[in-house]
Amino acid sequence: MLNRYIKIIDWYIIKKYLGTFLFTCAIFTVVIVIFDVSEKLDDFLKHEAPFSKIVTEYYAGFIPFYLNFLSPLINFIAVIFFTAKMADQTEIVPILSGGVSFRRFLWPYFVSSFLIFAVTLVANLFIIPYTNKLMIGFENVYVNPKSDNSKTETHMQIDKNTYVYIKSFDNIQKVGYTFIMEKFDGDQLVQKLMADRIAWDSVKRKWSIENYTVRDVNGLKEKMTNGLKKDTTLDMRPVDFEVYDNIYSAMSTRELNSRIEKEKTRGTGVMQLLELEKYKRYVYPLSAFVLTLMGVSLSSRKVRGGVGLPLGIGIFLSFTYIVSIQFSTMFSLKGGLPPIIAVFIPNILFGALGVYLLIKAPK
Repeated sequence: MLNRYIKIIDWYIIKKYLGTFLFTCAIFTVVIVIFDVSEKLDDFLKHEAPFSKIVTEYYAGFIPFYLNFLSPLINFIAVIFFTAKMADQTEIVPILSGGVSFRRFLWPYFVSSFLIFAVTLVANLFIIPYTNKLMIGFENVYVNPKSDNSKTETHMQIDKNTYVYIKSFDNIQKVGYTFIMEKFDGDQLVQKLMADRIAWDSVKRKWSIENYTVRDVNGLKEKMTNGLKKDTTLDMRPVDFEVYDNIYSAMSTRELNSRIEKEKTRGTGVMQLLELEKYKRYVYPLSAFVLTLMGVSLSSRKVRGGVGLPLGIGIFLSFTYIVSIQFSTMFSLKGGLPPIIAVFIPNILFGALGVYLLIKAPK
């Protein structure tokens, strides 16, 4: 059944495509690990990082993260390298001269790119967040430990009518200081709680409020209540006060969606980061199709000098693609560009360039 749609020449191109892609991944893995070891070795020794954790936690997260980040570059280089080599060895001309249209010639490329897209999408949604959690957890202990990883002056809305403020929060002790909670009925304040200290009880899964004062307001009547300690359930967790780098990239897709829903109510100012991380996981794998189209269109013509010129142009364009991702991200974070538009911009721009190159490609 499969042979009805994929012919012998298609299998030939698919094997070349995927084989070159995997070989390029292997080369990049060796290179980035060597450079990273040379950069991080002093940190590993300084903080006495166990070798087993370096391998099973740090590099188990580091390698998938960077292969995923550099996959557009790796994919583009792989397509250009083997396609330019086919053109240089005069393999493409007989295929097109035999009555195969250029669109039909692209079919095995897009079968291969679909496989890469599917693997990348699954990795983004289910694997990379887990491996990122391993890597970030290791870095926060053995590479760049922070003496203070907690937020200060935090304002948060935890439900429709309840607002909280914490002056400072210690994520090691799981304790917050100068805690204020206000409850409203419409525009009217009905209760205000002030406490010197609030602590997370991991056993009870509740917050313990210490040395508190509650002010109840009922029209013109007010009632003040003091206490030393009481337990309460609030829709917030210690993780909400962490400020580690890349913390959202270590969230599972379910955790990310849950955090986005809560952020709609809380308004703590991280919605752009959360939505960017979410949309990146779904949209960036599309680069497999965009860069494959560009790569084939660029390298299918036989040129003097062999594969050197197409490969150089391909490396330049793939780095430009990665830089465009960073620019669109910064425009979203600093310029207010909607995250969904920001993540689509690189694929739209380079997709248009790919269509133009396809029109100009030899048929």
